[in-house]
Amino acid sequence: MEHADPVASVLWPEEGQRKRGPRPKFALDEVVAAAIAVADAEGLDAVTMQRVADELGAAKMALYRYVPGKSELTALMLDQALGAPPASRGPAGWRPRLLRWGLAMHERMSARPWTLDLTLGRRTPGPHELDWFERGVGALQATPLHGSEALDVLALISNHVRGSVQQAAAGDDPEAVLADQLGPILAAHADRYPQTAAAFAAAGESGQRDDALRFGLERILDGVAALIAERA
Repeated sequence: MEHADPVASVLWPEEGQRKRGPRPKFALDEVVAAAIAVADAEGLDAVTMQRVADELGAAKMALYRYVPGKSELTALMLDQALGAPPASRGPAGWRPRLLRWGLAMHERMSARPWTLDLTLGRRTPGPHELDWFERGVGALQATPLHGSEALDVLALISNHVRGSVQQAAAGDDPEAVLADQLGPILAAHADRYPQTAAAFAAAGESGQRDDALRFGLERILDGVAALIAERA
């Protein structure tokens, strides 16, 4: 049975389990937006039912008319932060579609690094997150990969994206920052670390730094292409 938003009747309960009562003062999106504003300003740890209620000018108990608890609230936050997957525009074919998928996910998660914590552990995905799965698996539908392999491809891409977001969250231009930090050490100990010193020097001369996201995505897709060619 199709569920109606908001947001899929708060993360997929049966239609008959919906609570009835007076007309709510806020829209569910407003409650989630208030929680996101707290996380954006102060981090995920600052998001509590009480704090979100304060942001809305409501009593804490009033929030339970919208969400059963904090775990559902944070799931809704993640779903809203991810948003809908990118539209199928641009070059056709599984490879460019998955590249756009990975880059778009990186863009969404980089805008809100606190989403990293919400993608871990046992949880209930929301409608938007499942839309991302649908779009990603759909890109591989015409290939000879099995369903489990398609999911593994998405996991590889997602894990690479997560690692890149986590590294970038520590500061801009992480490779350049690391090069600046290691520069004096490598200069003083070039005889001990000649390959590392040469690699950092070459990266600095070429200007090709901090491209690990796209480089990694392309190499993952190279592996997928090899597997598809082998099956074909």
